[in-house]
Amino acid sequence: MGLISEVLLLPFAPVRGSAWAIRQAIREAERLYYDPAAVRAELAQLEEQLEAGEIDEEEFDRREDELLDRLEIGLRGGAGTGEGTAR
Repeated sequence: MGLISEVLLLPFAPVRGSAWAIRQAIREAERLYYDPAAVRAELAQLEEQLEAGEIDEEEFDRREDELLDRLEIGLRGGAGTGEGTAR
């Protein structure tokens, strides 16, 4: 950017900074959400719930599918790139 455009856009600097911070927070949240270790831990917990009779087979299958989708995205490296979110 040129000097003139920088001067003209100076009043918007706080907005640009806030947008950057929000993007960073979203990227970190996605990284944690799609972290393969976290997803595997949730799968183990889900299996424990099934074995304890806390959830039925249908609920287990539905939630397991969601977790496996998250795991696939995490292993592909899509976390933190916006690939895992609807934009």
